[in-house]
Order: sequence, then C-alpha cells, then structure tokens
Amino acid sequence: MPPILNAQSITKQFGANPLFRDISFTVEDGARIGLIGPNGAGKSTLLAILAGTVEPDVGELAVRKRARAAYVPQDSRFAAGLPVRQVLETALAAAYVNEGEREGRLREISGRAGFEDLAAEAASLSGGWRKRLAIVEALVGHPDVLLLDEPTNHLDLAGIEWLEELLAEANFAVVTVSHDRYFLEATSSEIIELNRVYAEGLFRVRGNFSRFLEEREAYLESQSKQQESLRNRVRTEIEWLRRGPKARTTKSKARIDTANEMIGKLAAMDARTTVNSAGIDFEATQRKTKRLVEFNDVACDIGERRLFSGLKFVLTAGSKVGLVGPNGSGKTTFLRLLRGELEPAEGGIRRADALRLVYFSQMRELDEDLTLRKALAPEGDGLVYQGRNVHVASWAARFLFTGEQLNQPVRNLSGGERARVLIAKLMLEPADVLLLDEPTNDLDIPTLEILEENLLEFPGALVLVTHDRYLLNRVASTVLGLDGNGHIGRFADYGQWEEWMAEQGSGIRDRQGRPEVEPDTQKPVKKKLSYLEAREFAAIEQRVEESDARLAAARGRVEDPAIASDAAALQEALGELEAAQEENDALYARWAELTDKAV
Repeated sequence: MPPILNAQSITKQFGANPLFRDISFTVEDGARIGLIGPNGAGKSTLLAILAGTVEPDVGELAVRKRARAAYVPQDSRFAAGLPVRQVLETALAAAYVNEGEREGRLREISGRAGFEDLAAEAASLSGGWRKRLAIVEALVGHPDVLLLDEPTNHLDLAGIEWLEELLAEANFAVVTVSHDRYFLEATSSEIIELNRVYAEGLFRVRGNFSRFLEEREAYLESQSKQQESLRNRVRTEIEWLRRGPKARTTKSKARIDTANEMIGKLAAMDARTTVNSAGIDFEATQRKTKRLVEFNDVACDIGERRLFSGLKFVLTAGSKVGLVGPNGSGKTTFLRLLRGELEPAEGGIRRADALRLVYFSQMRELDEDLTLRKALAPEGDGLVYQGRNVHVASWAARFLFTGEQLNQPVRNLSGGERARVLIAKLMLEPADVLLLDEPTNDLDIPTLEILEENLLEFPGALVLVTHDRYLLNRVASTVLGLDGNGHIGRFADYGQWEEWMAEQGSGIRDRQGRPEVEPDTQKPVKKKLSYLEAREFAAIEQRVEESDARLAAARGRVEDPAIASDAAALQEALGELEAAQEENDALYARWAELTDKAV
C-alpha cells in the first residue's frame, strides 16, 4: 500500500533564504514520527505542507486516495460564543459521520478527554483545555494521520499525560512537532530532524529519542572525519595550484577541475555545518543576603476560592524551585504573590530589602509594531550588558538574529524567536530572583539545553513554572506542588508530587480544570521530625539570624582599611570570615533539611 502522505523534492522559501530545499518526507500507516529541528528550520511550515494548507514552491505532495489527514496548529482558537458541544458537532458533520452515530461518538470522545461541561464556551477555556478541544475536534473524523504542531506548549502536565496515553492507544499515524524530550521519548518510534547541517536537509532515525541522539552523534562524528579528510586533500591541492601548473595536458586540466570541485564541496560543507547557539547568560546581583523571600503560614484566595493555605517556605540564594499543578491551580497567582502584585489572604511574606525580581511571562508581551532593533535596544543602537556597551547588531547576533532581521517588525518573528527576544531583554536586568513562567514554549532543543546549563549555574534563586518534565527534573532541587483543591506540598522532584496526587485519588488527571482531590491530607508521606529535631527546628531560625550577623561582622572586618593595611590582622580576619561562612552555609543546609521534614 502506498504511503498516506508522500512529499517529494519539496522546497519552501520565505524572503531571500530557503527554509528547506529539495527534501522528501513520507508518512506510512501506523507511523509515530517526532519532527524536531532548530528554530527557523521550517518545521511548522513542513507540517502545514503535509496538511495541505501551504503549498511548496517546488515539489509535490501526494495523498493516498481516500486518506484523511487532521491538522492541529500551534494556536487553538475558537469563535466567540460557540459551546464545546457545537464545536464537536460541527466537526462530526464535516467528517460525514452518520447522523445516528454522532451523539454516541461525541459523548465517548469528549468523556475520554475529560470534558464534563459541553455547554462551556470554547473560546473562554484555558489554553490547555482549548488545546484538548482542538485535538478532540481533529479526532472525531477518525483520521488516518494526525499532524500536531507543538501540542504540549499549552497543555499542563496532566494534559500531556492524557495526550501520551491517547497516542499510545491510537491506530492512526501521528507526526508531531515538539521540543518536549520526555514526550518525544514516550510517543515516537521515529525521529526526523530538519536541519541544514545534513546534506539531505534532514536526518531520519527509526527508534525513540534516545536512539536518535546516539545515531545523530555517530553521524556527526563521521561527517566531521569526512570533513577533516576533505580539508587535508584540499590543502594539498591548494599547494599544488599555488605552484602554477599549466593546463596544457588533459591530466593537468582534470586535476585543476577536481581541485576546484573539492574546494567548492568543502566550502559548502563548512557553511552547512556551522552551528551557532544562543548566548544565554542571566546576570545575578552581588547580594550577600541568603534569605530572599519568606512565606509564613501564607494562604491565597481568588474570589471565594482558596488556592492554598498554611505555606511555610523560605526562598534562599541558590535555590531552584519548580512550581507544578493542574491548570487553574494557582501557579501564576503564586508568582504574583512573590512579585508583590497580590497580598496573601492569611499569613505574611517577608522580602529582603531592595530585592530584584526578574519575571518572564508566558504571555510573551511584546509590542508587535516595534522593529527587532527597537525591541532589543529601545534607547538607540546600543545597550549596556554587565557594565559594557554592546552594539544592538552584536546583541542580536548573540541570539541568532541576522542583520536583515533588525528592521523587521516583531510580528514577523516565530514563537521561538520571540522567546529569544524576551530572554535577551531579561538578561539586561541583574536579578536576585528569576521567575520564569513557561519559558520553554517554542524554544528549540539546542536552545533549551543552553537555558538549562545557565539556570543550573545561576547563583541567585529560581522559581520555574514549566510543563517540560526533563527541564524540571534536571534544574529543580525542590518542587512546590499545587493540587487545585486548596492544598500545597513540598517535594524532592516531580515524580514524588505525581505519587502524592495519585494517593489522593486524582492522579494528575484534572477534569476540565477542576481536579478531584480528596481533602484528607496535604503533604506527602515522608519522615517526620524527631523530638530532638523538632526542638532544633524551633531554634534554628534564631541561630541563622545570629550567624548572619557574625558573617556580616566578619566581612566588615575584612573590608576595614585599618585591618586591610595590616598583613597579620588581615590574615586573621580572613580566617574568621572563612569560618563564619562555613558555619552559615552549614546552618542554611540544616535549616533546609529540617524544613523538608517539617513542611
């Protein structure tokens, strides 16, 4: 049987440079294809070509006779006023489903997706539930192939697991554009990377994402050896050409032609394999204070609904906190509390003096009418980064933008490019605390890896809201978990929070934004404080404050000009400072350990 979709020798170009050239892409029955690649490689465009909504400039797409393709683009939008039921009824009618079967199929598929209220307005649903509805809308017609463009961007963690289960049971083929590495690992049996570093424009590996990484490393290593071998041959031929050989004989002429051909081949290979990466480097302040934000029995309400209560938590310099929970559980509200935009319903929040918080919003607020130049450097052609003047063109290049893009409006940028603009702006603001709300949406995998490394090295505090489980497990040293039903707990990792949710009877499968969590407990099962530890915990905050004072005094002695000019006194003061610092670090570590047991 022929493939469901067969795109042959297709090329697509926007502006001066082609997105991809002369590539071929087939989708067979039962395929589970993960489509990856750097931002700007043309993944979304290729998916739209496969869906038939965009025409290639060159080449053609063949669709098997009577085959049906369903396409879910990145942004899932619905007309105002349409209820969920009407969206699905319209999709069933468009798929020519027998009228007598429509109601049964509608209830079956909406129920499996967790939609309880079919009268709810589709346009007013959260981003995650709009994405679920768009996927369900695509599935009601029983497609032969489902094309998904970044489906995890707007889904919460519960929604991602729902989608993973749905795809595991599916009997149709799937092509998914995604940067979510755990999702790719769970749902793909074939990975295709669209990238100009490959001679064919793409690299295809049968197997999961882990297998792809192994195969790609071997391929790139082989290509590097081939490139080095060619470089050595070219070097020899250039030396021969410099001696000025005469093209009088057929043999000499052929060698000159071969040399020029090799030089051209090497230049093309060098151009193709040159890979740039975004220069992400968040700047921390030089603050010496360890305790940055303290939550003391904090409760938070939205209207008549309590999001959480009884939160005791200390955010210290160097802490990496992941914030998880179903859609609507209060993650963004928690960030607003941290920023001081909201006051707690109960308890108090104490912030260090002159605390500098830098916030990355998932809303990606950028003036679309601004040029990229003005978005990066509003005051002119230069900016200041870490005390140095930097030209806007150099700053743009650091984030993989070309000189031609500087005068283009922001509205022309892709989602990943917009994310890089916001990261570029945030890097100009020294921070004590980084608050990142879904920073990974639309970023390609290489940029995600750079972001991860920088967050791990960031010396300030980090609070991270993300659906990217790989990033969460790699970066977060502590997880604060919300259940959407008024409870909050502290966990070692995402898996422990997931177990806690399952123990309470809900798993993490919330239903249309209202998780069913039994209110029997709000903390995971973990070791409790012993009697002696409880006494130690009651006194440790006072001990930390005294240690902070000793550390400040020791630092003051080192900075005293009278001591600094006396070598012996300075040596003694430095020894005292080192001892005070070690004591301070040990106390904070012990405080965190006891807090883990007490919360």
